[in-house]
Amino acid sequence: MIEGKITRISGPIVYAEGLDKCGLYDVVDVGNAKLIGEIIRQDAGKATIEVYEDDGGMQVGEPVVSNGRPLSLKLGPGLVGTIYDGIQRPLKQMFEKGGAFLLPGQRTESLDAEKKWDFEPSVKEGDAIKPGMALGFVQETGSIKHIIMVPPATKGKVLKQFKGKGSYTVDEVIGLTDLDEEIKLSQYWPVRKARPFMQKLEVSQPLITGQRVIDVFFPLSKGGTAAIPGGFGTGKTMTQHAIAKWCDADLIVYIGCGERGNEMTDVLTEFPQLIDPRNNRSLMERTILIANTSNMPVAAREVSLYAGITLAEYYRDMGMHVAIMADSTSRWAEALRELSGRMEEMPAEEGFPAYLPTRLAEFYERAGRVNTLNGQEGSVSVIGAVSPPGGDFSEPVTQHTKRFIRCFWALDRELANARHYPAIGWIDSYSEYADEVKTWWDKFDPRWASIRIKALDLLKREQRLQQIVRLIGPDALPDSDRLVLTVAEMIKNGFLQQNAFDDIDQYSVPQKQILILLLVMDFYEKALAVIKQGCPLTKIMELDVRNEIIRAKSVVPNDNMEELTAIQNHLEQQMGELERVYRKDAAV
Repeated sequence: MIEGKITRISGPIVYAEGLDKCGLYDVVDVGNAKLIGEIIRQDAGKATIEVYEDDGGMQVGEPVVSNGRPLSLKLGPGLVGTIYDGIQRPLKQMFEKGGAFLLPGQRTESLDAEKKWDFEPSVKEGDAIKPGMALGFVQETGSIKHIIMVPPATKGKVLKQFKGKGSYTVDEVIGLTDLDEEIKLSQYWPVRKARPFMQKLEVSQPLITGQRVIDVFFPLSKGGTAAIPGGFGTGKTMTQHAIAKWCDADLIVYIGCGERGNEMTDVLTEFPQLIDPRNNRSLMERTILIANTSNMPVAAREVSLYAGITLAEYYRDMGMHVAIMADSTSRWAEALRELSGRMEEMPAEEGFPAYLPTRLAEFYERAGRVNTLNGQEGSVSVIGAVSPPGGDFSEPVTQHTKRFIRCFWALDRELANARHYPAIGWIDSYSEYADEVKTWWDKFDPRWASIRIKALDLLKREQRLQQIVRLIGPDALPDSDRLVLTVAEMIKNGFLQQNAFDDIDQYSVPQKQILILLLVMDFYEKALAVIKQGCPLTKIMELDVRNEIIRAKSVVPNDNMEELTAIQNHLEQQMGELERVYRKDAAV
């Protein structure tokens, strides 16, 4: 045990001497209250420590004691369904012990040390083992089968003194290796170090979210990275909540880093009530929450992203597809800025530290689809919200984030003000995964790629036409151009806009998404054909089927595609009648 003394205090940054033999990023107990801290710099025998708790009242000369290991998470059964702070303290247990506010130096077990888990082994004593190998499983929740794995740093190759099937706590030793390394249901892993894997794979499978604007127009791959930038009130949190509720990930890690506490409260109150459409169980049974809200210590906010990605990698190693929601990385970057200022570092643009891009890269690069050490396929998808002041996408956090993500869902202020949700703008948004997921979509429905391109092209034409309309008005346009404006509105209202409070519209299966957009584009092509034969646009606007197409999203259940087929037949009937009328007129 190495002990030093505090020499200077600057907010959450503490300077100490006598810790020159400690390693970088070692955890230390700071002061008489034994606050949790981490050594973030060593310089000529002077250690710079980042304290993750409120250090008000601390004085120079108080002791600092090293724990001799880096900041690590305890990984094992009991993580799912729990809400932690940024350094893995369970907030429910902390509340029961100390009340509504975290007390300095307050500690509690991150995993329930007394609960026994029923372990089903898949190996026996004397078997050869290797890092990452599955030893068995426990049923963590009704939705999650928790694989017990050999820790990645294990060097032993043979399993001995293996207890086998039984009920054990997370701290009980269930076996040893030939090098006498202990194996338990739990293990530790440093948060700033990526967990190892066998091979990185192509991100060719889409993460189906049930949100039409995402799945069809701007898809995200499993193992991909995405950013949701937008000003205050444009719907970043709501969009992340919708994705967390309905995406086809096996596990959700929701990180609230610096946002208001009521947003995390929404998750806590809504998710237990919502039913996972895949297994009809509570969504909370596949969710881990990390809450570092705006009134919590700023230093712990900085480490919360690393804690979240470490939890995601742990479940990825079990062969799961994990999705991370980080809300918001701007608040996390502001924590970096404050800590950097306390350390008197030279600031870069807008006061952010010069290493901001490096820290962003360290976070986003840990996403990916991989072959794990035990030969299974798993992935970590990262979706980070960005809160640029005033919705200015040219500010540093948004610009640096764009360097490390491949999917950009830009929230539009005008759409949000018009109550159009999700408010993802189709002009500024993009996805570089469209070509990579095309193979998957071709097997599901080969029309996805072509209909996506046609619809996006039509929306871009509508934007150009709107500039003309502002100058001369819509009546000066020919019917073919006014049809573009009409169909663009049908796409916006009947396809892109979704009602998160509507039982039918809040989630769309991929088949329904494609069929609705096909209906809209088929309407456009048939209407354009009869306009060329002389039919006025006013006649087309009177057709009942136009409103049927717009309302299809909220009246057709996900398990009844026959109603969409009926609308298609009605469209062909009404357009056929117009075509016959104006074909005769043309002949006359």
